[in-house]
Amino acid sequence: MTEHSLLDRLDWLQNRFEEVSTLIASPDAVSDMKRYVRLNKEYRDLEQIVLARREYLQLINNINEAKALLEHESDAELREMAREELNKETARQPQLEEKIKLMLIPADPQDSKNAIVEIRGGTGGDEAAIFAGDLFRMYSKYCESKNWKVEVTNSNPGTSGGYKEIIFTVSGEQVYGTLKYESGVHRVQRVPLTETQGRVHTSAATVAVLPEAEEFDVELNESDIKVDTFCSSGPGGQSVNTTYSAVRLLHIPTGVVVQCQDERSQLKNKAKAMNELRSRLYDMEYQKYLEEISSKRKTMVSTGDRSAKIRTYNYPQARITDHRINLTMYNLSAVLNGELQEIIDQLIIAENAERLKAGGY
Repeated sequence: MTEHSLLDRLDWLQNRFEEVSTLIASPDAVSDMKRYVRLNKEYRDLEQIVLARREYLQLINNINEAKALLEHESDAELREMAREELNKETARQPQLEEKIKLMLIPADPQDSKNAIVEIRGGTGGDEAAIFAGDLFRMYSKYCESKNWKVEVTNSNPGTSGGYKEIIFTVSGEQVYGTLKYESGVHRVQRVPLTETQGRVHTSAATVAVLPEAEEFDVELNESDIKVDTFCSSGPGGQSVNTTYSAVRLLHIPTGVVVQCQDERSQLKNKAKAMNELRSRLYDMEYQKYLEEISSKRKTMVSTGDRSAKIRTYNYPQARITDHRINLTMYNLSAVLNGELQEIIDQLIIAENAERLKAGGY
């Protein structure tokens, strides 16, 4: 993309920003909440591009002024200052252009949403459940470092610790856009506590990250939902609450079932279950979008394929390997303590490179 065509694109988006600014204040937008939220999001996204455009125009102006001084100025000191300015701004230009090109490629529309994360123990029996617990602790500590809020909605503890299944919501800024890279099969290689001969076993857990749907994203009819209530249960199936506070929802048209027993209040459990049901129905449509996108790229980092093996955690060698980008690190303990950012940053860089290539840049 040439400098001229980049400016043309930025000028068009500047005009669209002004148009959205007018639309968002109109009575029609205020009365239609779905449209109002969509315009609000477009306004925020365009605002960042408009600021980048302003910065880019200033940079081009600085370069042109420095060139003019070098061409017409005879004073040696002024010419030296102009040469320094030209070198500085010319070096900065490709970096700013790269940043703007990424901003011009449409982001995943779900990235700004909160997320629902489910971790399930896979092959490996008790050891897989223990590993699922390790993953939950890792994500909890990572979310804590980002000042994100974690709320467990449903869990099924393992008989020797950890979880056969745990589902939780994460709320904060750009949550789904960050955690979406964690969807897939996670493998662990280590000597289980139950292993008497010191042999290394391989177990697995699956992680699924769903964008949390907002109320206006999915319309739910009460007549399509069967509601069951039951007593909450703890490890081994024993009742931990004598009231029927736990809630199970069945969406009759699709057969999707969700349940929540984390709260003591039936109303709160139902509200959380409704939120999860809405998100699961929304995710069914979102998966079609991911499949369409992935078909246009040779590789895709944040794929919707949750059966793909994405990462291996090797305890004997303190090694962690992300198979999507062939990244190997030897800081397993730190990662399991929530220091995930370096891996996620590398995944984002890889996906941005794919997006630039797919966008023809």
